[in-house]
Amino acid sequence: MQESVRIDKWLWAARFFKTRGLAKKAIEGGKVQVDGSRVKTSKVVTPGVRVKVPQGWDQWEVEVIAVSDQRRGAPEARELYRETPESQQRREREAEQRRLANQVMQAPRGRPDKRGRREIQRFQRQRPDDQ
Repeated sequence: MQESVRIDKWLWAARFFKTRGLAKKAIEGGKVQVDGSRVKTSKVVTPGVRVKVPQGWDQWEVEVIAVSDQRRGAPEARELYRETPESQQRREREAEQRRLANQVMQAPRGRPDKRGRREIQRFQRQRPDDQ
């Protein structure tokens, strides 16, 4: 392992992004922060640096433990960083909120029957025209 590596290579090696191109796009878009500030793709990371990384609905905040510019298996990639306890709690809390919100929403049962279609048509006729 090395002492330092570019942030886009590290994010790819740590398996936060599938390709270096996606990592680069996220960095250039200002989504990735190193020690609380936006960075360029050429930023060099070393062990001890804190990195905020978006991944889907979640925002990971990790501390770099080791650096590597080679992509390996997921168990080895997890050894490159340690997630902060605050980040882990926040992600779990937000995941629970999303799960509860999805339970409240009901999926449509399918196409409306004749009565349902008439109710929809009646509702659409009652709406004021948008102009």
